[in-house]
Amino acid sequence: MRYNTIGIMSGSSLDGIDIVNVEFYHEIKEWKQVIIESDCYPYSKEWEERLSNLHKATAFEYQLAHHELGKYIGECVNDFITKYKISKKELLIGSHGHTIFHEPTKGFTSQIGCGATISAITNCTTITDLRIADVAMGGQGAPIVPIGEQILWPGYTMYLNIGGIANISVPINKKEIIAYDICAANRVLNLLSNKLNQPFDKDGLIARNGVINKELLKQLNDVPYYQQSYPKTLNNNFGTEFILTIINSYNISTEDALHTYTEHIAIQVANVINNHQQKNIINKVLCTGGGALNVYLLERMRNYIYEDIKIEIPGKSIIAYKEAIIMAFIGLLRVLNKTNVLSSVTGSKRNTSNGCIWNV
Repeated sequence: MRYNTIGIMSGSSLDGIDIVNVEFYHEIKEWKQVIIESDCYPYSKEWEERLSNLHKATAFEYQLAHHELGKYIGECVNDFITKYKISKKELLIGSHGHTIFHEPTKGFTSQIGCGATISAITNCTTITDLRIADVAMGGQGAPIVPIGEQILWPGYTMYLNIGGIANISVPINKKEIIAYDICAANRVLNLLSNKLNQPFDKDGLIARNGVINKELLKQLNDVPYYQQSYPKTLNNNFGTEFILTIINSYNISTEDALHTYTEHIAIQVANVINNHQQKNIINKVLCTGGGALNVYLLERMRNYIYEDIKIEIPGKSIIAYKEAIIMAFIGLLRVLNKTNVLSSVTGSKRNTSNGCIWNV
């Protein structure tokens, strides 16, 4: 049987709403996927500022944004469906929404973008709230992509995603995966680039022309999070408030700040990869996320990573839309009442089937 799905992802880098139409099917008892169409709907400056500051809003403002983002996502999906002539017959939508609060130690996580509203606007079954059951079972609620990585792109010994936050997953066997957040990444680089009126540092060219501030680099590398054992996760505010506060306390140019933080990401990612290489056989790493297109960052990472480790960069559709593809897959697994978040990744009491199913 073939399943017609749409996956939606709004990441911490706030570059927009990623939408992908994917067909999933079984072949020799393995899941396969075909990417039909994909697109990104950029956030307006108003939405970007609103989402960046929503964690400080009133309860009314938060709930209003939850509804209005759901409305906007639904409208984007309808436009996507019309633009690419996608059939709505038995179409499933898996929407991650946008994370505002992620506090698993306090027992909750919150992604806005009302599923009922999306379903009502699109007239399609919609699955949202893809992390909350795991958190309710004592897990970190993140990362949730490893189950999709292992099933849909088998054959790698590690999966590295460099998005707003950099994270890794390492398959131990078919039922167990180790995964966790490494450090804040593109969200910090993008905010620094904004100071130079650039949306992001294309190819790392601005960073390349800067100079490392050794004192800042040491302070960043000494942040206690990096010494914590996994499972562990980061919320968006770690980069946008905690890390940026440290960077902004130094009287240095934006170019030097970008160079220093790029080096910091490279060091932290390499430390994680090299540490797992010592424990497991890590020789083939699939690297995705916007950071996979940052030429200078990849150069600096390779400078620190053991020589026998191969970093593989897939095609641009996988780089840009891997997480949206996996959100569609997680939504499908929920409808099929199958496990879609693994306890070995999040530390929860058991594997869970996450997601609220809206069919209005």
